[in-house]
Amino acid sequence: MPVYLPGALGTAAFWAPVAERLPELGPAVRLGWPGFGDEPHDPAVRSVADLVGWTLARLPAGASDVVAQSMGGVVATLLALDHPERVRRLVLCATSGGIDVAALGAADWRVGYSRELPDWFVVDRTDVTDRLSTLRAPTLVVYGDADPLCPEAVARALVDAIPGATLARVPGGGHTMAHDRAGDVAPLVRRHLAGPPT
Repeated sequence: MPVYLPGALGTAAFWAPVAERLPELGPAVRLGWPGFGDEPHDPAVRSVADLVGWTLARLPAGASDVVAQSMGGVVATLLALDHPERVRRLVLCATSGGIDVAALGAADWRVGYSRELPDWFVVDRTDVTDRLSTLRAPTLVVYGDADPLCPEAVARALVDAIPGATLARVPGGGHTMAHDRAGDVAPLVRRHLAGPPT
């Protein structure tokens, strides 16, 4: 059963165009972040660690396939690292995955968005670079070559750090390609999640 995690400005509807194209993967769980966008605020969520716990409580029983975009990729990576028994496969789309992207040519997403996001998230600097070598879930990293926030260098850094990870490019894909270019992204997700057992 796939679980879809959006980015900071995404709601539960963000991944709908992809999920609707993949009914054969089973019922989709699409989460929206409390206090982000139009989602109701949850006073218990005041950090990325809180958000990981909040997400964990909403995962189906057993192991799930986790498909994530942007900040959702940070949560997904932490789930796979801290709770490996709950993540069967991982798709990281247009995301830093929790690595420091400043030296990799990524534009600063905080410019122009900080007023729309919770303060704790704007100042967050989660960095799991030194832990990625322990990530065991089969991982696909998807990037768009027109995404200034998570350019190719970021995607390649993730693939280099995560054992066995694979890379996929969406030509002309921007940061919200999982929503805007679902016809290009969905087949990549399908191929990865429906692949042979590892």
